[in-house]
Amino acid sequence: MVEVSIVICTRNRANQLDAALQALTDIRSEHEWEAIILDNGSTDHTGEVIAEFAARDSRFHHAHEPQPGLGAARDTAWRAARGRIVSFTDDDCYVATDYVDRLMEAFSKRPQAGYLGGRILLHDPTDAPVTIMTRETPFDIPPRSYVAAGLLQGANLAFRRDVLEAIDGFSRDMGAGTPFPCEDIDAVAMASWKGFAGGYDPGPTVSHHHGRKLADIARLRSGYDAGRAAYFAKFIARSESRKAYLAGFLHQPHATPLLENVARSWRYLVLGTRYLRRHRQVAAMLPFVGAVAVQPIACAILYGRAKLSGMRTANNA
Repeated sequence: MVEVSIVICTRNRANQLDAALQALTDIRSEHEWEAIILDNGSTDHTGEVIAEFAARDSRFHHAHEPQPGLGAARDTAWRAARGRIVSFTDDDCYVATDYVDRLMEAFSKRPQAGYLGGRILLHDPTDAPVTIMTRETPFDIPPRSYVAAGLLQGANLAFRRDVLEAIDGFSRDMGAGTPFPCEDIDAVAMASWKGFAGGYDPGPTVSHHHGRKLADIARLRSGYDAGRAAYFAKFIARSESRKAYLAGFLHQPHATPLLENVARSWRYLVLGTRYLRRHRQVAAMLPFVGAVAVQPIACAILYGRAKLSGMRTANNA
């Protein structure tokens, strides 16, 4: 019986994918595992790369999803998987050789966990230190709680199959390749509010070869803002999670000047309401709009406190 399915979704990154798949072939484990490699409508030679690995190793399986977007791709891929645990990584990540063993160990230590994030290291030290998770100590996420955006990341994220079934998989209109790149944390939050506990374990490790430099960070953050706006709008709109997500939204750690927070909140307002309109949740806009209106003031207070604390520290030095 397949115990672990490792899912990689890809689109037009054949050369990068080759290295990621080679890392999978280097896995050493007594546990039975498989790899689901999903081509999300590539027009380069991605299909040939996947076919070559599948021909060499029967554990590799080729899947297809024409609808663009990582949410749709991952939603199709997990349904093709057979593993009791379904793990997701990216086509620019290299799994460690002990990845499967450490993943099985992490879930066996936490039998109540429905999902777990793992460690994400920076592969190239000249890349910007973003989209990584280097924490060396585990933590737990209780069920029905606010989950901060970015707390766990889709580059190294695993679910029990029954949890994916309970939440009906990933939101197909979210993820990279859509206006709202947040399918990973959205799935985590859906699992949390279905009553599943989860957390983070540093054992299962991947190296992220993302290639982004410092000049790319502003564009990256702009995309993340769109995802976060949709994420907050969705869970503020839901009555059961509204209180927790209103509190989480207002206490985001953005201790920055007022004008910067006003600009950020305006982006959240535009993008979040766009998401709600797409889902015909116009009536749910009011609490989200109210939270967006208040957030710059809350952040300005945090910024003022941080500045005052810094001045006091300097005066006492």
